[in-house]
Amino acid sequence: MMKVTVTTLNAKYIHTSLALRYLKAYCQSDFEVNIAEYTIKDPVMNVVADLFQRRPDVIGFSCYIWNIEETIEIITMLKKVMPEVAIVLGGPEVSYDVEYWMDRLPEVDFIVVGEGEATFHHLLTEITGDRKYHYVFGAAYRKDGKTIINPPRPKLDLNDIPSPFRFAEDLPGLANRVTYFETSRGCPFSCQFCLSSIEVGVRYFDIERTKTELLFLIESGAKLIKFVDRTFNIKRDYAMEIFQFLIENHSGCVFQFEITADIMRPEVLDYLAEHAPPGIFRFEIGVQSTNDETNELVKRKQNFTKLTRTVTKIKESGKIDQHLDLIAGLPEENYDSFRKTFNDVFALEPEELQLGFLKMLRGTGVRRDAAKYNYIYMDQAPYEILGNNVLPFSDIVRIKRVEDVLEKYWNAHRMDTTVEYLIKHEFASAFDFFQEFGDFWEERGWSRIGHQLEDLFIRLHDFLRIRETDHPDIIEGLMKYDYFLNYKYKPRKTWWHYTMEKGEQSRIIKAIAHRPDLLGEDFRKLSLDEKQLHKHTMLEILPFDLKQYLQTGTLVTETGTLLLMYYNPDENDKALAYMGPWESFNPVQA
Repeated sequence: MMKVTVTTLNAKYIHTSLALRYLKAYCQSDFEVNIAEYTIKDPVMNVVADLFQRRPDVIGFSCYIWNIEETIEIITMLKKVMPEVAIVLGGPEVSYDVEYWMDRLPEVDFIVVGEGEATFHHLLTEITGDRKYHYVFGAAYRKDGKTIINPPRPKLDLNDIPSPFRFAEDLPGLANRVTYFETSRGCPFSCQFCLSSIEVGVRYFDIERTKTELLFLIESGAKLIKFVDRTFNIKRDYAMEIFQFLIENHSGCVFQFEITADIMRPEVLDYLAEHAPPGIFRFEIGVQSTNDETNELVKRKQNFTKLTRTVTKIKESGKIDQHLDLIAGLPEENYDSFRKTFNDVFALEPEELQLGFLKMLRGTGVRRDAAKYNYIYMDQAPYEILGNNVLPFSDIVRIKRVEDVLEKYWNAHRMDTTVEYLIKHEFASAFDFFQEFGDFWEERGWSRIGHQLEDLFIRLHDFLRIRETDHPDIIEGLMKYDYFLNYKYKPRKTWWHYTMEKGEQSRIIKAIAHRPDLLGEDFRKLSLDEKQLHKHTMLEILPFDLKQYLQTGTLVTETGTLLLMYYNPDENDKALAYMGPWESFNPVQA
């Protein structure tokens, strides 16, 4: 039997390719199909050597913008050492401008365009049979030195595709890798920067099949399932039934969805707020821009008022983390307009705000209309923009600095309390904080060197000191609090010069052991003796009432705080903070 290997380069080891598993499931009854997954960081020689040792007759590569250039290197080398092997490409990156890819890559024998399961199976049948490739709808091939592109293949009935999740070799690693899952294919929207807008209509897997597959994955040990549906909640009844099913059967598994927030029904939000266990759902919401003209130009329908209502209601429930996306560089969105978009969305306080840059994907409307807006962009993947008629390269570089510090200081959640204070009290807006700080990073050359946790605190402190930001004592106090919260175990060092003398520390610990109620009833219940306090706690004195600030946002400087951080040796969790009035432990008043 002909040996077939389907392969791809994932962005990270923890990722898995759903496409490869669909291909194997659809073809394995007639062909010997094996899956080989690598990452874009793997040395080319190692990948080629591994594929060579497998001795396949056909190798199919799943191609995306993040792996195409690395894949080309592998194909070029592979064809030199295995000239007889048939090379097949598929995936979104090669499904458009097919003739370009066939011309650029003479090592490639076939390209499968679009939905691949039935086309790949038919192609394998012809490779082993009469080789009548003109019958293989949805494929491109070579004949007499010319590229032939066949007509597209009709869309599959999704329920005809066998399960991609039943391979025994996948089950042991489910807990340690991301499982990708889809309940539908297609998107109802027409956003001109997205490939999903090209496919007309939305098709669904049978909902009972979907439930069966999800339950199998959960029971087999999956810990994170990412739904790849472009708009999971477009079919309201279907989405609601899946939400209910997962709430009833989650067993601690986490589920991530891409949703369209402005069409989310209030009754769905109410149900999730009441019934969803905290932390099992994550929502990814593509906002992209709040500029109405820009959204209209890219045919993006969005009601930001309704979106805000949904995001706010989800946040107030405290049940679901939200990841909101922005795209810099969309038509007619200049630097000032993007600053407004950023601030509009940051004000919603998402757990993560992803700042991306427009990519001129092959097949999309924005790429087709690039000349209209004077777009310049990278010739090769990921085709990221370098400028347009209202956003020059100089502004893109500035926004890149915002992205850099946003990732380090907000999305990583290393010092939320401090950043929120700075944005509210010390900077004109969130965008201005990240921009000023990003410019400072660039001036110091810090983006080109490594950094540890304490380095991030020191660099923020240096930036604020040199900038002569107001209220340094308040900011330093909040930074110390945030630093302590980053650790599950008692830190061995601090980013500031820890000045409390051992004698003073011992005196305070003795006072705490004598009057634990001054740090609250919860702390008193811990019943820690002096030895345990010395071993598992950190102390710091802050020149303001931290508890009052955390609870109300009001700064009271007339009262200081004794901050005690307890690192519980019996629980693998973050530190617990206890606060009492410093005056109660002050030797002047003791």
